[in-house]
Amino acid sequence: MNFYRLTAASLLSLAAISFTGPTQKAEAANPMAYCKADVARLCPGISPGGGKLIGCLKQHENDVSVGCAKALKAAKTKMGK
Repeated sequence: MNFYRLTAASLLSLAAISFTGPTQKAEAANPMAYCKADVARLCPGISPGGGKLIGCLKQHENDVSVGCAKALKAAKTKMGK
């Protein structure tokens, strides 16, 4: 009986780990995913394109979350600016 419980617990743990992986990979591929909440809170109504969202986030640089600030810094470094 304990063998079945151990097997079930192992399978549940494996399933939980596999569900978190793609989300982390997607955020690593798109660092601006960390800024979604900040954009909704600080820049409502501004449509993407032409650097408008980045400009808005830069205007509110003291109000963005830590994750978004790091993503903006990484994007700036990646662009060489």
